Amino acid sequence: MVYEAGARMRDPVYGCTGAIYHLQRQVSELQAQLAKTQVELVSMQLQRSDLLELLYKMEQTKLAAQDSPDEVTNDLGFLEDNNNNNSSKSWWDPLWT
Repeated sequence: MVYEAGARMRDPVYGCTGAIYHLQRQVSELQAQLAKTQVELVSMQLQRSDLLELLYKMEQTKLAAQDSPDEVTNDLGFLEDNNNNNSSKSWWDPLWT
């Protein structure tokens, strides 16, 4: 009652109702700001998640490329002497035998 009496002296028409209205408006504005911030936070978390997933895939691709070299052949066909009719003789046999 003392507060209401003081409020009526400051604002004879509305009294403490004006103060309550301003406080309610401030609460509503802060709630809207909080909701906006929460949406931004969720958006940033999704962006972070997408970025981490992309980095993980890039790292996996890089590791897979290191594990299996591209087009590396283990062709030892040059060791065979296809032009020589004597197929029992190979290139590593000594020449003096």
